[in-house]
Amino acid sequence: MNASVSASESFTARLGLQLPLIQAPMAGVATPELAAAVSNAGGLGSLGLGASNPAQAEALIRQTRTLTGHPFNVNLFCHQPAVRDAAREAAWLAHLAGEFQRFGASPPASLESPYPTLIGNTEMLELLLREKPAVVSFHFGLPEPHAIAALRAAGIVTLASVTNPAEAAQAEQAGVDVLVAQGIEAGGHRGIFDAAHDLGLGVFALVPLLLRETRLPVVAAGGIMDGHGMAAALRLGAAAVQMGTAFILCPESSASAAYRQELQSPRSHHTAITAAISGRPARGIANRLHALAGDDAPAIPDYPVAYAAAKALHQAASAQDSHDYAAHWAGQGAPLARALPAAELVQRIAREWQEQEAPKPE
Repeated sequence: MNASVSASESFTARLGLQLPLIQAPMAGVATPELAAAVSNAGGLGSLGLGASNPAQAEALIRQTRTLTGHPFNVNLFCHQPAVRDAAREAAWLAHLAGEFQRFGASPPASLESPYPTLIGNTEMLELLLREKPAVVSFHFGLPEPHAIAALRAAGIVTLASVTNPAEAAQAEQAGVDVLVAQGIEAGGHRGIFDAAHDLGLGVFALVPLLLRETRLPVVAAGGIMDGHGMAAALRLGAAAVQMGTAFILCPESSASAAYRQELQSPRSHHTAITAAISGRPARGIANRLHALAGDDAPAIPDYPVAYAAAKALHQAASAQDSHDYAAHWAGQGAPLARALPAAELVQRIAREWQEQEAPKPE
C-alpha cells in the first residue's frame, strides 16, 4: 500500500466517508441540499456559515441534519476584525460613485461590516459545541486555542485552510486536526492568515511542501475538478481533495442564473484575483470591479467592510439586469464545471478516480 492510499484510507475511515472528497464550504452557494447530497453520496458535504449569525447557523445545521445522517462540515471565518477608517472608506465610495451613477444610484452614506468572525465569538462557539457537527473548518486564520481545544474535546474534527508552510505550522501548533492546502488556483477567497503576505503557491507545489514539514493529514484544494485531478493529488500524498467550483452548477447549489450562465460561457476561462470586491484577495470570473482596482485606485477598505460597497453596487446594477459587479467566485478549472446533480457528479468523479487507479494492462 503506497503512502497516498494509506493517507486517504485513514482520512475516510476517521470521518466515516466512502470517498476522500470534500465539497468546499462556499458561503452563499452551498446549501443544506447540496451538502446533504454530497454526504449521502459518500463524500463530505459542507456548509459555509461565515456570513451567518448563530441563529441562522443553527437553522442551516438542523436543516442539513433532516436531509442526511452522514457527517458534514461547517465552515467559519476567522478574520481579524476590520480596522475602520472613515477617510479610507469615503475615498473608496467616491471612487465607485461613477459606477453607481451608471444605474441612477448613489453610493451608501456609510459602510457596515457584514460578516462576523469566530475569533472572540462566544455565542457561535457555544452553538457549535451544542450542535456538534462532525467537522468544523476555519478560513482566514484560526480561532483562539481554547476554542480549538473545546471543539476537539467535543469530538469534532477540525480543519484549517492554509496557503504556505508557516500557516501550516501555526495550525498544527494550535491543535488543528487536518490542513486544507489551498492553492492559488482555487476559487473564492484566499485563506491567507495575513492578507498582505501571499506566497501564491499552487496546490501541487503546496501539498508536498506541507507533507515534508507537518505530521497532519493534508487535503488538496485548488483547480481540482474531476477524478483525474483527484488521482493526481492523492498520488502526491494528499489525504483527500476539496472541490468547490466543480459543484456550483449542481441544481442543489444556490448559484444564480447569471452565475451559472457565466460559468458555462467563454468568460469562465478568465478568472483573476482581486481584493476590490470584499477587501480580501479572492478569485472569481473577472468583472468590472477587478478593473476598478488599478494602480490609480485609492486604498480598499478592510474586509469585510469593502464587501458592503460591492454588494450595494451589485444590487443597483442587477436591478437593471447588469451583472458586471457580481462576486462570481470560480477557480482556474472553471471551464471544466459540469451541470449535474450533486450525487451524480460525485459518482462520476469517483469513477474517473477509480479508472486512474486501476492497474494498466501490460
